[in-house]
This record gives sequence, C-alpha cells and structure tokens, in this order.
Amino acid sequence: MCYVFMFLSIATSNMVATSLAREDKNEVQHQISTLLFVGLTCGVLMLLFTKFFGSWALTAFTGAKNVHLVPAANTYVQIRGLAWPAILIGWVAQSASLGMKDSWGPLKALAVASAVNGVGDIVLCSFLGYGIAGAAWATMAVTMKYQIIAAYMMIDSLNKKGYNAFSISIPLPHELLQIIGLAAPVFVTMMSKVAFYSLITYFATSMGTNTVAAHQVGLVSGSIGMSIPWLFPNIFTSDPAVIQEMHKVLMPFYMAIAVSPSTHCLEGTLLAGRDLKFLSLSMTGCLTSGFLVLLLVSTTGFGLPGCWYALVGFQWARFFLSLRRLISPDGILYSQNLSPFEKLKAA
Repeated sequence: MCYVFMFLSIATSNMVATSLAREDKNEVQHQISTLLFVGLTCGVLMLLFTKFFGSWALTAFTGAKNVHLVPAANTYVQIRGLAWPAILIGWVAQSASLGMKDSWGPLKALAVASAVNGVGDIVLCSFLGYGIAGAAWATMAVTMKYQIIAAYMMIDSLNKKGYNAFSISIPLPHELLQIIGLAAPVFVTMMSKVAFYSLITYFATSMGTNTVAAHQVGLVSGSIGMSIPWLFPNIFTSDPAVIQEMHKVLMPFYMAIAVSPSTHCLEGTLLAGRDLKFLSLSMTGCLTSGFLVLLLVSTTGFGLPGCWYALVGFQWARFFLSLRRLISPDGILYSQNLSPFEKLKAA
C-alpha cells in the first residue's frame, strides 16, 4: 500500500527541483511545508483506516479458506499501521533532499535502516520467539528510525540553506490542483501495479495456506533471484509442501525478474519526458488484461504457476509498450515539438 502514495515523492522532488532552478527560496519553503501537511494528513488517515477497518479488509481479502490467518495478519498490520504518518512524512523529506540533488543522505539512511531491520527481525523472531508480531515491531521501529533520519537530514539541509524546516502549511485549492496535476498520472500507474500484485496474491490466497505461503516466500526471494528458492529454500521455510510449490514457479521467477530493471528504466524515461497520459493508459490496459488472465487462470486450475505466469505477461507487456512508445516517431526521443516537456528545462 505504501507505493500508492508514491505520488507524494514524485510531486515533492519535481516541485522542489523546479523552484530551486528558479532560485525562488520562498516558493521552495512553501511547497515543502504544504507537502509535509499532505503527507501527515494521508499518514493519519491511513493509520485510522488500518485501526478501524484492517481486520475487515483482511477478512475480505483472505477468503473463507484462510480465516485462521486473519488474527496473526491483523496483529502485524495493526503494528505496522502505527508507522504510517512517519512513512509518508519521511518520503516527503527524502524526496525534498533528492530534489535538492542530495542523494547521499537518503542512501546512507536507507543502508542503516536496512541493517537495523534485518538484525531486528532475526533477534525478535528467531532468538526471542516473538514471531510475526516481532517482525512487525522490528519493521515498524526501523521504519520510524529511517524516517526520523531522513527528516533530520532534510531539516539539517534546509536549515543550512536558510529555510524553516519545521513549518507546515495547509495548501490552498489551486496548490492542491497543482499537486494533483503532477501526481495523478503517477498515482494511476502505481495504483495499477499495486492492484495487479494484490490480485495475484488474492487468487493465490484462494488456493489454500500452503500455496499462499509459497507465494509470499516467492515475493521475498524473487527480488533476490531465482537461485534462492532453488538452492536455499529452507532459509525462508522448512515446510516441504511450501518448498514444493516454490519449485514450480522458478521459471516465471526468472522471466519476471529479467525484464524488471529494463521496464523501470523505460517507464522512468517516459515519466521524465512527461508522457504521463500514455503511462496512465498503458498501465490501465495492462491491469485490465492481467485481471482477465488471472480470472482465466483461477477457473482453469493452473494453480500458483499460472498466477506467476500472469505476472510475467504483465511485466513484459509493460516493457514492450514502453519500448515501442519511446522508439516510435512521435515519441519523446524524436519529438521536435518540446512544448509538453518544457518543464524539463527548469528541472
């Protein structure tokens, strides 16, 4: 769900970088203040949603076959939900630093937070026996720490430049429209990704506990590489049934991972060129097609491999659509009319 709010990061870095290019420090100060307010508001709303509707959402998502998973999952979600305000405020802080071309500070904060998170998970879950609640507390604690570090770095950077980093302002209606104009296409793109990944998990969940466990392990280890579930499956689970399910999806692991970096680069180029309408339409089309494929897979008995091959199709469709758009004669790489992209000069 965090990625749904990626629009805050995009809007912050874009607006801050543009204002700095104009050398308008007052505008930079005001934009950061209003975006901090937006981040804080969204964070508090998500905290309240998690608190009052978390159990209901989990029950609807897991289905009748996995009702026994809801109590443990709800414990995890409730603990993680406490970090929502810090997460979104930290994202604004980090993006402001990136907009000021300060990438080293957020990178150091991320490295420290990742190390603390890994150690915390191992200590709380393996040595102290706190289980999923321990993992949630460790992740929540490191999230808070990371966001505090990111916020401190932004505050320090702003103070050195003569800004008041503690100012929070309520945005005016036209300022909200400006933020929405920048963020709406990114929101549609990220929402489509989150929706499709959630649909995959939903259909995998309907296949039983062992299948959803293998799917979740696959999501974690898939980011590292297909060698993990093949050579070291016991790192994440000791259940033979889960390991067997993991081995069935090795090929879609590889096929989905192989194209992901290139896809992100191509979509990033389109985003930098402000080809936002195409991004939104293509992502919506991929989401719709992927949903239809998942429906077909779930009704024809292809099981977990079918869900992951649907992910492969989703990733490769995004890749080919973005590539064709970039190399087409009317794409941004060959456009002679730069009027839609004039704002790039300011950034």
